[in-house]
Amino acid sequence: MTNTTYHLRPSPYAPIFQETSVRLNNGLNIHVEVAGNPTHPCVVLIMGLGCQMIHWPLKFCEYLVEQGFYVIRFDNRDIGLSSKTTSAVASKKLFPAMLRFKLGLKNTALSYTLVDMAEDTAALLAHLGIKKYAVLGASMGGMIAQILAAKHPQHVEKIGLLFTSNNQAFLPAPHPKQLKVFFSRAKSAKKVDVVAHNVKVNAIIGSPHCVNKKQVQAVSELAYDRCYMPSGTLQQLFAILCTGSLRKWDKKITQPTLVVHGDCDKLLPAKHGKAVATAIKGAKFKLISGMGHDIPDEYIAHLGTLFTQHFKS
Repeated sequence: MTNTTYHLRPSPYAPIFQETSVRLNNGLNIHVEVAGNPTHPCVVLIMGLGCQMIHWPLKFCEYLVEQGFYVIRFDNRDIGLSSKTTSAVASKKLFPAMLRFKLGLKNTALSYTLVDMAEDTAALLAHLGIKKYAVLGASMGGMIAQILAAKHPQHVEKIGLLFTSNNQAFLPAPHPKQLKVFFSRAKSAKKVDVVAHNVKVNAIIGSPHCVNKKQVQAVSELAYDRCYMPSGTLQQLFAILCTGSLRKWDKKITQPTLVVHGDCDKLLPAKHGKAVATAIKGAKFKLISGMGHDIPDEYIAHLGTLFTQHFKS
């Protein structure tokens, strides 16, 4: 199932994982980790905007492995230990692009789109020798997963989508408080300020009754040590804006799909997830009470059960 020409070494971040770096034909290096038995069904985890693969909670990954899955997680381009693109994106172009995006108007691709990121994922799995897999994407990762499933149905068997959107026009905007903190910046690029900022952001966009500051702080410190590159987040944001609506991709999806959203998500309100489930034929939608735009420990067992049952059904 895997390509043995790649040397896997123990991951310094989690004992269940092994890591390697894969060079794609487009010249990018994608840093990837694998866990579990490679003969078991594969689940590929795709993380969201500005987040590294370590933002997938270890307990959640362990749950999937315990349920008999071979788990793959990786850093998207411009994030973590994967390659950084060289195109400069002007932040002053952000708000005009967001307005056009909101109105359903096309933005010109400045560097790459989510389609390119979906192709990164497909190429990574091909290099690893994985021919069949389920995909689970969170937020922006769910957007990438939709395109991946539509473009590569011969490889993607089932789809799990977590607090994501299809970016169709006129979906509800983030609530003002969440939008403001999302675009705010740390006081400085120093580790202590960046980590404090991340803790603040999580407290506002995450599940309101499940704030674990110590855990968020620990993951944020590790992410900073791995790679602090805020320009990469901006690049990925423009990829979303330049991709636009995913409805044309959703119409092509035939695989069994489960869309999960929290009713306390005020960054991407639940209507975004409902729009995805409506656009994909036969998709199921599950609304989780009390959950925001995060994966807190309190919801891991419930989410793990939902997705493992979906992938095994």
